[in-house]
Amino acid sequence: MDRDEEQLLRRRVYGADHDQPGPRRDRRYVELVGGPLDGLLLDITGWTQAELDTGVVLSTELGQFGAGGRAMYDPSPGDPICFDWTGDTP
Repeated sequence: MDRDEEQLLRRRVYGADHDQPGPRRDRRYVELVGGPLDGLLLDITGWTQAELDTGVVLSTELGQFGAGGRAMYDPSPGDPICFDWTGDTP
């Protein structure tokens, strides 16, 4: 296991319980960059290329709209392992 993989496996995964272990080696993840979910990993195992190209809207209580709000993340141009924050929505 290389150093980057070790660091990845110590991170938190969006939607996982706090007491669950971090990411698993048998899953694929992207890092959420910026915004209220910055630094979390998103499990993209099984996603199609079309789904990856579209980006995601994720529930969060930490964004501009508080409880019930959502954070929008799109694929980072030129970086296939990152999704960049593009804003919050109610």
